[in-house]
Amino acid sequence: MPVDIVTIPCLSDNYAYLLKGPDGVVLIDAPEAAPIRQALAVRGWGLDTILITHHHHDHVGAIAALKAEFGATVIGPHAEASKIDGLDQLVAGGDQGGSGAGAWQVLDVPGHTLGHVAFHFPGAHAVFTADSLMALGCGRIFEGTPPMMYDSLCTLAALPPETMVYSGHEYTQANARFAATIEPDNPALQARIARITAARARNMPTVPSLLSEELATNPFLRADQPELQAAIGMGEDVLILAFVVIVIGGIGSIKGALVGAILVGLTDVLGSLLLPQLFGLFMEPAAATSVGSSLSSMSIYILMAGVLLFKPSGLFGGGH
Repeated sequence: MPVDIVTIPCLSDNYAYLLKGPDGVVLIDAPEAAPIRQALAVRGWGLDTILITHHHHDHVGAIAALKAEFGATVIGPHAEASKIDGLDQLVAGGDQGGSGAGAWQVLDVPGHTLGHVAFHFPGAHAVFTADSLMALGCGRIFEGTPPMMYDSLCTLAALPPETMVYSGHEYTQANARFAATIEPDNPALQARIARITAARARNMPTVPSLLSEELATNPFLRADQPELQAAIGMGEDVLILAFVVIVIGGIGSIKGALVGAILVGLTDVLGSLLLPQLFGLFMEPAAATSVGSSLSSMSIYILMAGVLLFKPSGLFGGGH
């Protein structure tokens, strides 16, 4: 039995999703009761299961009302159980549920929040990512760290490229403006921006998106690509650094990206040239180079900490 997936705009810019399959009707996240109730009524559907990705109010606000009305089973992340009322079943990465085309797997994707999960439906070629991976962006880092978010995005990027990505917000136009400052000469990105602009002019959603297209255009999934590293003036051996520069750029657009690239360049010079020479005055050259590299790496993480300390809103992609 194939699945039927319905996108439901909620609140000011949220999306919830209904998936009808072998196990009945599943709702992914519960931002607002009224539009979800209306989408169910128009189709003559009930509601059997609610899957929750993380604890933020704009993803859980309608749990109580929908559970009371439909008697749905509510499933959510074990790591955030104390922050979400009404959960009936707790899950973590590797857990599974459903059957046939409606079978799902839990992926741990911390960063936006520490317990954030995504739900992958392999048989439906769909992943519901909420505020982790977004169309042309990713969620703000409220509770995690840039390396944590990078690892989560790598987990999602490893899914089959034909997977459709159902994210939690309509932020794509804003994300596209930022992406264009990182890779202005990326033809796939420019073509996508044109399609996004046309869709939003008709008030059409830009979500879901195809994972293969995210891999070709989303800067947060492209820190390992030589062309992106070249665009921000970095070498091939600094994946996390590239991601951090993009994070900083997301906060301040072009100006932030330039500042981030300069700071990262300084740490590279510090570790590869200045510190080895200094320590070379009183230790063997190989040891001096090793110490210099280690201290340079430490300065990188100090830079990351500074980003989180002074710009707590985190990544450009948003999420609440």
